[in-house]
Amino acid sequence: MGKVAIYPGSFDPITYGHIDIVERALEIFDKVIVAIADNAEKRPLFSIEERLRMARDIFKETPHVIVDSFKGLLVDYVAKTNAKVILRGLRATSDFEYEFHMASMNRSLNTHLDTLFMMTSKDYFFVSSRTIKEVAQLGGGVEGLVPDLVVRRLKEKFKLPIAKRKQMGWDD
Repeated sequence: MGKVAIYPGSFDPITYGHIDIVERALEIFDKVIVAIADNAEKRPLFSIEERLRMARDIFKETPHVIVDSFKGLLVDYVAKTNAKVILRGLRATSDFEYEFHMASMNRSLNTHLDTLFMMTSKDYFFVSSRTIKEVAQLGGGVEGLVPDLVVRRLKEKFKLPIAKRKQMGWDD
């Protein structure tokens, strides 16, 4: 099977920052599993099915990326895949404290599991799924920060009035 990393997250929605981490991880690992967390308590904008569909479409030409979903503890999911590494992206030092805490907890639950932190590319260090949703909901453009597929799906979700869509240049 080779070296496998699990890249977990809500991916609500997936951004170019996420994609950057996956592409760079493929230079280290033979396979990356994008593991989308199915956690209704987070009240995601997109359903698990929608997030899976978008991620699978985005990575359809990348054979060494598997898109899957999981519920419950990440360490239980990782054990089912035989992976030994969890991959996490860091945007800023503020991310590190939370991610370090989670990595420590995962390591205490499974001592054979390591977490690899990767810094997000400078082009995307300010991008978060939460910010993307907020900007899109308020009618701002998120082109260049998420794939076109995600831009379209956000527009569908937020269905802005026609006048606003024309003002934003969204209607051709």
